[in-house]
Amino acid sequence: MMLPADLTPPPVADPLARLNAAQRAAATFGIGRPADPSGEAPDSRALLIIAGAGSGKTSTLAHRVAHLVAQGADPGRILLLTFSRRAASEMTRRVERILVRRAADRTPAGTPALAWSGTFHGIGARLLREYAGRIGLDPAFTIHDRQDSGDLMNLVRHGLGLSAKSRRFPLKATCVAIYSAVVNTRASLGEVLQSAFPWCSEWEADLRRLFFEYVETKQAQRVLDYDDLLLYWAQMVSDPALGREIGERFSHVLVDEYQDTNRLQAAILLAMKPDGRGLTVVGDDAQSIYAFRGATVRNILDFPAHFDPPAQLVTLDRNYRSTQDILAAANQVIALASERFTKDLWSDRASTGKPRLIAVRDDADQALHVVEQVLARRESGIRLKAQAVLFRTAQHSVRLELELTRRNIPFVKFGGLKFLEAAHVKDVLALLRWAQNPRDRLAGFRAMQLVAGIGPKTAGRVLDNIASASPGCTLLAEQPVPESATAGWLEFAAVVAASEPAATPWPATFDRICAWYQTQMDRLHDDAEVRQADVEQLARIAVTYPSAERFLTELTLDPPEATSDQAGPPLLDEDYLILSTIHSAKGQEWTAVSVLNVVDGCIPSDMATGSLAEIEEERRLLYVAMTRAKEHLDLIVPQRFYVSHQPGFGDRHLYANRTRFIPNALLPCFEQVAWPAPAAASPANPNAKQQALDLAARMRAMWK
Repeated sequence: MMLPADLTPPPVADPLARLNAAQRAAATFGIGRPADPSGEAPDSRALLIIAGAGSGKTSTLAHRVAHLVAQGADPGRILLLTFSRRAASEMTRRVERILVRRAADRTPAGTPALAWSGTFHGIGARLLREYAGRIGLDPAFTIHDRQDSGDLMNLVRHGLGLSAKSRRFPLKATCVAIYSAVVNTRASLGEVLQSAFPWCSEWEADLRRLFFEYVETKQAQRVLDYDDLLLYWAQMVSDPALGREIGERFSHVLVDEYQDTNRLQAAILLAMKPDGRGLTVVGDDAQSIYAFRGATVRNILDFPAHFDPPAQLVTLDRNYRSTQDILAAANQVIALASERFTKDLWSDRASTGKPRLIAVRDDADQALHVVEQVLARRESGIRLKAQAVLFRTAQHSVRLELELTRRNIPFVKFGGLKFLEAAHVKDVLALLRWAQNPRDRLAGFRAMQLVAGIGPKTAGRVLDNIASASPGCTLLAEQPVPESATAGWLEFAAVVAASEPAATPWPATFDRICAWYQTQMDRLHDDAEVRQADVEQLARIAVTYPSAERFLTELTLDPPEATSDQAGPPLLDEDYLILSTIHSAKGQEWTAVSVLNVVDGCIPSDMATGSLAEIEEERRLLYVAMTRAKEHLDLIVPQRFYVSHQPGFGDRHLYANRTRFIPNALLPCFEQVAWPAPAAASPANPNAKQQALDLAARMRAMWK
């Protein structure tokens, strides 16, 4: 029966109509089409989407996921990998909104959930727990963050006597960095030392022994570090049977920001999908800037050739962010790269003027100029939050920060202490981790010293006793402690016993731990009242997780950015300027962007010119900075800048040249400006007598 015209639901607009031609081709590739005459399934080829800056890659990827689901793909068999949990959540929300628009009778609550959407490390942790029994791993393992890994490395380093070397042995942070580089780049220890840590090469044998003991210690304590989540996953899928089984669990695997993956992550994907069937990766080789984290641009450049037939390539080159003049300059900068996927971004946004190359005398004038421009743009209607100042390293903004403070201009600088690095947060989490896994020696060592009167010696002795005891016979309350600490120790032991997985339901476990810790805070911290807010916030976060295991895992892998005792926005309702390193700015955009120190020695950094690969990454870094700007872009070139940290040289000025990435041939893409503008010459006074000063005569007279 036909409904009356006024009751018939309106036709649902095609959500793909919002995409441009290239986006639509990427979103629909291989979906909903019959096999070709050869019998090959249309989605049997891998797909590489080269998505230029501001080209709508997130929307394209979300539409591809939604189109897969709409065409019958099981959302429970779609694996979506991102580099932050926030990105994964945003992607899931976008997919749900698209699916709702596709079906007028579907409500958001009824949309299928993407059960496997998350970060590489988060998904790795889930799979390792699920397959733990088949790979010889205790499913109750705990996860160490970077700082915990450093502390454990230091304990092993000290135990091997490496801290007592007559010549300097690498400190814990360097040891962890070397270990992480070996794991993530899949290079040998010797290669890593030679390329990135040449001063440590003489310690190769000792480092190898240290890393062996470090791995054995982690295994004995049933802990994994951040790198292990990828390493164990890669080793697991390298087994042909397990790799095939895990790969077949997912009909489609989609990866965002593929240019930021390291060799280990690429190996995982290729082991799970060796033929490329159902594999989609999105990225931009021109924005590969994280080599210091182990990422390699080779992953995206070499991706098509890994498969037979090669991966399908779709390029998104329409930019929705910047004006054409900004894009023209950025295109010319990246066009000089030695190797890249050819892509020239374009936009139909009208330009307000070319990007500016601004020459200033020194870093003091640089700061004055930025402040002047920031205030002028604010007066023209561009809020401070819509403006950003970017720099290669955090130290480059020091002079500017002083000037902003002097002029009472509020600002936020991205960086600083992370949430999990705060002492009080680490204390509470260490106590919970130890209650969950009594073999986690590092967590127990920290937790026990929260008790008044318990020091490192007592804590170490108790840990030794626990390690040698039979399972279930730790008898924490009966451990020998100083008499003065007995009362506090018994209270502490009761909290730990009540927090064991089988003793108290979650999240009451954590509530009890937080309550006990809060009674100790006045003794442990002078600013206990400030830190109290973080403990309360932790308790509120814990309630949102189904178990202590999930809480600890996800908080370690994707922690909040900052703590309440760190600088945040100046006032809740106040406007403020954004200061950021270029690395931290990736993925962001602002109406107006100023880039500091666009000179050789800063961009490229004088510490990153040892190889062609390093120089090429520095070029991409400048490209990323330029493509953050929507309407106004200033590249500032100080003629000299002040250096106060050169050992043996004292304080001095260095003269600088404009960055090599903007040679003379590219100057027509920019407006060149000198600041401050030269003062106009005073008009000549015809009545004044012009008398030359005879300095030569004075010089002769000195010796008469």
